[in-house]
Amino acid sequence: MHSALDATDEMFRQALGAYGQGREALYEALRAVPAPIYVTDAEGWVIFANEPCLKFSGRRPAIGKDRWCVTWKLYTEDGEFLPHDQCPMATAIQEKRPNRGLQAVAERPDGTRVTFMPFPTPLLDEQGELVGAVNMLIDVTEIRQIEELKRQAEHCRWLARGIGDASTKATL
Repeated sequence: MHSALDATDEMFRQALGAYGQGREALYEALRAVPAPIYVTDAEGWVIFANEPCLKFSGRRPAIGKDRWCVTWKLYTEDGEFLPHDQCPMATAIQEKRPNRGLQAVAERPDGTRVTFMPFPTPLLDEQGELVGAVNMLIDVTEIRQIEELKRQAEHCRWLARGIGDASTKATL
């Protein structure tokens, strides 16, 4: 996962450099990125989403109408509903700082869910004023599934070791 973070930081450096050349230069740079990325204005209104973002979210965000987030519904890692105005992108914009190290679960309109890590980063102009934010979403669903399978395998090994043990006979 460390290399993904390095790649993410490099992508943001390039995107911020493109932003200095204007919005269209930024959008053009982000269209070429194979990861889901979207951009908001300073108030959090979605103003751009690349094609991988549309596939990730399972929907086309309403540009200028969706706020903070491109997903249909959002949940915490623990499965609690997460209102869009409390999502990592909203926090990054409200606090004018990158928001890292979080995971969330997006629900698509078809009901499928995907676990992801967001990387919301505020865009500041030369005077340090917030002009928008960019967010890259990294799908970690398979990683979470692998971790769960490892936990289940360890539990099975524990049970297998206990077969024939006097302490497990009473519980079987």
